[in-house]
Amino acid sequence: MAKFKVNGVEHELDIEPEMPLLWAIRDELGMTGTKFGCGIASCGACTVHVNSSAVRSCVLPVSAVEGQDITTIEGLAFAANAAGTSGINDNSAPNITAVQQAWIDHQVPQCGYCQSGMIMAVSSFLASNPNPSDADIDAGITNVCRCGSYPRVRKAIHSLAIA
Repeated sequence: MAKFKVNGVEHELDIEPEMPLLWAIRDELGMTGTKFGCGIASCGACTVHVNSSAVRSCVLPVSAVEGQDITTIEGLAFAANAAGTSGINDNSAPNITAVQQAWIDHQVPQCGYCQSGMIMAVSSFLASNPNPSDADIDAGITNVCRCGSYPRVRKAIHSLAIA
């Protein structure tokens, strides 16, 4: 049995304690925005927030998040609005964060597969480093994008820092 909160909703799941959080989110809760990429916490496609910190859910057992607050891409705007950090303004689409809007404005995704994890990583990163240098971005955002959209990721991050 595992108990944790996902996107503000308490869940109690009858699952093995060693099940990776990724599979609990996707298979048990039906939230498929968090993606499976590598299975070894290397690529970051599975990034979610646990107590507002970005973590890679493909290797994190549900037993490690007992009683924790988990935010997935589906709940990111809700969590940011609740914390007052969404950066949403009247010119933005409803129910998205400033990071998600920057992704749209700068046309960051190509295939888009890794982008939910990238957005989760960047959201957490900017909360602790609101005006990063290129070196900070290189060190802090280690998610892999097979399409190579890194220049647009960097541009979107810098646009948020300026804002």
